[in-house]
Amino acid sequence: MAALFPLGRIVATPGAIDLIKSAGEDLLPALLERHRTGDWGDVPEEDARENEVAVRYGFRVLSSYRVVGERLWVITAADRSVTTLLLPSEY
Repeated sequence: MAALFPLGRIVATPGAIDLIKSAGEDLLPALLERHRTGDWGDVPEEDARENEVAVRYGFRVLSSYRVVGERLWVITAADRSVTTLLLPSEY
C-alpha cells in the first residue's frame, strides 16, 4: 500500500520504547507502516474520519494500536516533520 504522508523524524518516549521492547519482536516498522498507509488501528470512527481530513489538508494524524495489552499512540505532526510514539499517559 502507498504511503499517504511522510513520517519525518521518528521519536519515541521512554514508555513507548519499553512497551515495544516488551512485545519481544520488532513491531516498530510494522506500526509505522500501518500508520502511514491509513490503518489507524483502534480509533473511534470519528477520529478515523478526522485522520482522513488531516491527511488531505495537512493536520496532525493520530493512530492507536494495542501492544501487549496496552495502548500505544503514533502521532505525526501537521507539518510532517516528526512522528512520535508514546503512551496516552505520556501525552
